Amino acid sequence: MDYYRPDLTGPRPMPFQAPQGDLAVLAGSANPLLAQNIANSLGVPLTPCRAHIFSEGNVFVRIKENVRGKDVYIIQGCHYPVNDNFMELLFWIDALKRASAQNVTAVIPFFSYAQGDKKDEPRVSIRARVCADAIEAAGADRVLTMDLHSPQIQGFFRVPVDHLYGRNVLVEHFKSMQIPDLVVCSPDVGFAKGAAAYASLLQCPVVIGNKQRTDHTETVQIVEVIGDVQDKNVLLVDDLTITGRSLIEMAKVLKSRGAKDVYAAVSHGVLSKGAGPRIAESDIKKMFITDTIESSFDPLPANVEVVSVSKLFAAAIRSIHDRTSVSMLFPDGKPHVP
Repeated sequence: MDYYRPDLTGPRPMPFQAPQGDLAVLAGSANPLLAQNIANSLGVPLTPCRAHIFSEGNVFVRIKENVRGKDVYIIQGCHYPVNDNFMELLFWIDALKRASAQNVTAVIPFFSYAQGDKKDEPRVSIRARVCADAIEAAGADRVLTMDLHSPQIQGFFRVPVDHLYGRNVLVEHFKSMQIPDLVVCSPDVGFAKGAAAYASLLQCPVVIGNKQRTDHTETVQIVEVIGDVQDKNVLLVDDLTITGRSLIEMAKVLKSRGAKDVYAAVSHGVLSKGAGPRIAESDIKKMFITDTIESSFDPLPANVEVVSVSKLFAAAIRSIHDRTSVSMLFPDGKPHVP
């Protein structure tokens, strides 16, 4: 892209190159496969780098190639092991700034601590804010992430945050199945707005579940379903699932209310120990998750399918690098990816 400035010695404008450096992509240890697919979509090689954990748990990172003056995108999610991955992200950012990278963008496919977004109990930490401060202090110039637990978390950062939505990719994949008599369902009122966005993309009604958590044991109780699901196929939607219990219990209630087949679409399939077998035995006919998380405690069951968001991230990185609008990736709610 050329920018123009007046030529003080003549009447014609003179072009000069845009200020960004060369594009460079690094893969942290959390998302090597996703990073490679993003790099392939961008048509650039991954910059050689190395992360090592010493026997006592100390994390060491090193960039093996000159990045001076480059626009660097470090792809490192904050999923299990959450603290190791988060500390590694901070060290990558620091190493890149000390190596004189022109701009460093932290690409965080899944930001686990986004769940700690409020002080809803006495004397607790707002963990998402602490992590945001740490990412800024390490030197990140920008953050690119997907489906934060609460979009308001973008306000915790003083650097620009580009927030992607996995639902656009998941909906395009689900549409190809051509499921009739479809209803979208949120397992709780907290994701009601997200469910409405899914329903708008799929042009179908939305119903809402009401669940209760009484403690931190990750158990739930579905209290009520607001809306009619009789003789309907239902798509359960959420931003993430850890144990799978909310979706499983909701699917059970939906079947008891006369629903036909129950599907699920979740941006981040955290899937802690035991979640896989639990989902395999549930009333969920098919669950779709994205590839933002590569670690797995159990093999994925046959009724869980992974949908890649690598092209979406690649398109966003290209837009950031070319100084064009990231929001234009979603005109009318439809993803435009290469």
